[in-house]
Amino acid sequence: TGLASFVSTAISHSIGYAFLTGGSLRFRFYTNWRISALEISNVIGVHALIFWLGFLSLSGLLFLIHPLLIPPSLHLPFATILPLALLFLLLVVLFFAMVLLRVNFRIRGWEFRTPSLPLSLAMTLVSAGDWLFSGLALYILLPYSLHLSIPLFLGIYLLAQIAGASSQVPGGLGVFESVFFILLGSGVHPPAVAAALLAYRLIYYVMPLIFSAAILGLHEALPKLDQFKRISKLFGNWLSSLVPHVFAFTSLVGGAVLLFSGATPAVGTRLGWVSRIFPLPVVELSHFLGSLTGVGLLFLARGLQRRFDRAYRLTVILLIAGILFSLLKGFDYEEALILTIMLLALSPNRRFFYRKNPLKIRAFSFPWLAAIIAILASSFWLGMFSYKHLSYSHDLWWQFELSADAPRSLRATIGAMALLLLLAIRQLLKPAPPRPSKPEAGELEKILPVIRESPETVAHLALLGDKSILSSSSGRAFIMYANEGRSWVAMGDPIGDEREKGELIWKFHELSDLHNGWTVFYEVGKQNLHYYIDLGLTLIKLGEEALVSLENVSLAGKSNKWFRYITHHLEEQDYHFEIMPAVQVPPLLPELKKISDDWLERKRTREKGFSLGYFNESYLALFDLATVRKEGKIVAFANIWKGAAFHELSVDLMRYGDEAPEGTMDYLFIQLMLRGKEQGYRWFNLGMAPFSGMEARLQAPMWQKLGSTLFRYGEQFYNFQGVRQYKEKFDPVWEPRYLASPGGLSLPRILANLSALVSRGIKGMVGK
Repeated sequence: TGLASFVSTAISHSIGYAFLTGGSLRFRFYTNWRISALEISNVIGVHALIFWLGFLSLSGLLFLIHPLLIPPSLHLPFATILPLALLFLLLVVLFFAMVLLRVNFRIRGWEFRTPSLPLSLAMTLVSAGDWLFSGLALYILLPYSLHLSIPLFLGIYLLAQIAGASSQVPGGLGVFESVFFILLGSGVHPPAVAAALLAYRLIYYVMPLIFSAAILGLHEALPKLDQFKRISKLFGNWLSSLVPHVFAFTSLVGGAVLLFSGATPAVGTRLGWVSRIFPLPVVELSHFLGSLTGVGLLFLARGLQRRFDRAYRLTVILLIAGILFSLLKGFDYEEALILTIMLLALSPNRRFFYRKNPLKIRAFSFPWLAAIIAILASSFWLGMFSYKHLSYSHDLWWQFELSADAPRSLRATIGAMALLLLLAIRQLLKPAPPRPSKPEAGELEKILPVIRESPETVAHLALLGDKSILSSSSGRAFIMYANEGRSWVAMGDPIGDEREKGELIWKFHELSDLHNGWTVFYEVGKQNLHYYIDLGLTLIKLGEEALVSLENVSLAGKSNKWFRYITHHLEEQDYHFEIMPAVQVPPLLPELKKISDDWLERKRTREKGFSLGYFNESYLALFDLATVRKEGKIVAFANIWKGAAFHELSVDLMRYGDEAPEGTMDYLFIQLMLRGKEQGYRWFNLGMAPFSGMEARLQAPMWQKLGSTLFRYGEQFYNFQGVRQYKEKFDPVWEPRYLASPGGLSLPRILANLSALVSRGIKGMVGK
């Protein structure tokens, strides 16, 4: 329990969003120990209760005993802190009144029970003690000249913590310090207080974060239990998303430590120890390279966040180099220890960094670049502040002495700035990336082997030619996609080698991000959802895909009487089923074109695209054709998609003439299924039923409620229920299909862009 609590609390304090980060980590630990999901939920709930119960009790008493005056600059609606004290104590009194009265209540089927009085008192004392000692950790670091009493200081500290927690900034960084300075008032020595606050951050936030990251790494490296419950797998995916962000943050911290160390004077006695072993050039070079290593760690932090394999390896190398340089430049064992802990934590987590592409500067967003520049600027200011008693002269650049800290700092700072400038210039000199274009015939030929080896028949959509192709570096996998507006939409999951799908998904994400686009994956299955979660995309259910088990297909039995009837009925009228090989299709294309045009006119609709095939002669000529004929004349047809390894069959473009009797397409489907069963195929893919399988539960997301409503009442727009009922006749297995997108306010525009792609333009959206 202590292990889970320490790691979860330390990481959530530094990263923020405590319920999400700390809660997911607790689930990860406790499910490994075979604790039930309900019991874990109780732990998380009690933790939140303890946290605030102790805070309200301690701060309420302190604010009541020593009511602080509120500075006008904080713009609060009261002059003293007394109203807050009364409010906090009132909340505590209400809670204990509920405990004494044993008030239990239900919310939407969940029963909440108040703890016993002894347990409530114990929780309050423990939590208040935690807050008390966290404040005393800062109190000890403050300069004695402030002459602050402990109650007065704790009041200031807790009020600043309220501001930091309210800001939702990780650790209240910046907000806590600003409010603390304001409440101290004038007459304080800002550098001394700033140093105390910085030390407090390192002691109470950064060091626990580094230690907890190390513990988390060791825990993940240990052998896992044989079986996990489903909830463990769910929160394991959350942990997979969290770990790269944790190490990205620690890499930023490591880079800042090296830069700040290079900008400040070394401890003279330690320099003396080093000089007895190593010559002066080693000390000078180590100091200079240590700062450059710090810049490297700042840039690699973004690569770690994006799971680059190369960023992981370079970070390990730079951490080792940083440890060495820290010891050689002045035996700075403190920062060497910090970097060592980071290295030990990062090393066993190699599996989280699987992306093979090299890190590029264009992958940096503006907030990342701003953070890097801010750290470099802070390092420069720290150097200027540390040596403000020295007058600048050109001779400083060329002073190489053991005691010449200022010249070393100046050279290291300028070296770091020069490295940043070189990286920026290198990026500016690169050519602009090309815009996507439709694939050429040669490009489609390259992916033909991948399509033929794919068990999923949807891979054949790439041959339609209306989507661009993004291939993996080896060419063994690809993504088919198109862009409309800002939406870069991939059709389905990546096709090809499973080992290359993760990297290819990130490659597509980078491509869309390069053009300031939204990354969208349309009609994806559940197998690769963890990749889309890693990208930070939101998942919404689009509907369900119908897969018919060909092993169970038969004309015998009571449940198949309709198929038996329609087969006998049509064959008695001299209709028969025939499969035409692809080589025999080109001469039939004029006849097929007439059937297709009549079908479109009769249905008063237009050709669709992107996720559906349309009449394209070169496309149809690539596939075998399932036909229904009467006296040699084709009355219905559908092109056949065949999955590799006899996994599944499917059809894409389906058309029938006006002379085709009722049940013709049923006859075509059942005959094709029977042929597939004879050839050894396992599944027949009937395609997706939009908005199918969505339940309008009270707690369901808004999109699911909307989809359920459209499915039930949207028949005037599209035959949603009819599509589901038609496919239900074949007794399929229903598999969910999802849309992975940025979500939020961009979702309506993404859905509009998707409609334009499927409808082959805006005109197709507003007219059939």
